[in-house]
Amino acid sequence: MELGEYRHVLEFAPEQQLTTEPLRIDVVIIKKTADVEIKKNIASIFRAVNILEYKSPGDYVSVQEFYKTYAYACLYVSSRKANVSGLSLTFVGSHKPRKLIDHLTGDRKFTVEEKWPGIYIVSGDVLPIQIIDSGKISEEENVWLKGLDDQLDARRVRLIADKIAALGKDAQIWAYLDAVARANKKALQEAYKMSNTAIASLKRTLEEIGISAEWEVRGIEKGRKEGIGLGMEQTARNALAKGLSPELIHDITGLDMETIQRLAQ
Repeated sequence: MELGEYRHVLEFAPEQQLTTEPLRIDVVIIKKTADVEIKKNIASIFRAVNILEYKSPGDYVSVQEFYKTYAYACLYVSSRKANVSGLSLTFVGSHKPRKLIDHLTGDRKFTVEEKWPGIYIVSGDVLPIQIIDSGKISEEENVWLKGLDDQLDARRVRLIADKIAALGKDAQIWAYLDAVARANKKALQEAYKMSNTAIASLKRTLEEIGISAEWEVRGIEKGRKEGIGLGMEQTARNALAKGLSPELIHDITGLDMETIQRLAQ
């Protein structure tokens, strides 16, 4: 009523739903001791609570994704009664988000500095913000994060295999291996040909969680044809028990999603 004379140029949308899915932050990293300095290139901006948005290989951080995650940070402050000065925001993608950086430096008048290769620090907001291009970060310092992109070659697979072997058998890295295998099947095929203890160990580990090296080398379709239904279901059970995603299990076994969901239950 207050704006009645402008009704012809205004649209009112009360109680508008903004999302159709539950609001979820990819990762929240909380420093249990606030004054501890983490001497790592990807953590130079870290504060007490650090919110991370990760984009899958081939994807990038858009302007829309930036504001969605920024909104999550504000909701976190509100719901947890956190101090906004104790938060940081990190965005990880496999490419440099040029449109986003242009928006931040142009429309928002922020400063964006590439402090380390592939790590862009955004200054000018109340929150410390960084954007990480996983394709450019240091291969030596950031083996694990860089391993999540889809540009691995056999040499880098061997490097990751060496790191995994050094961790020992008790390391809980199933979800990590899921992501690496999903994005880099061809590099895995090449790595399997290497004569290396760590590669052999990695091959056995992948087989344990349902990713058969032989299927990768011969091709998934041939593996599907030669597989036996009950054997595939057992492979699916093993993979589910190790935490692999239903989508990757479908790719490996050829089982339909309904069967995989039944096995999961």
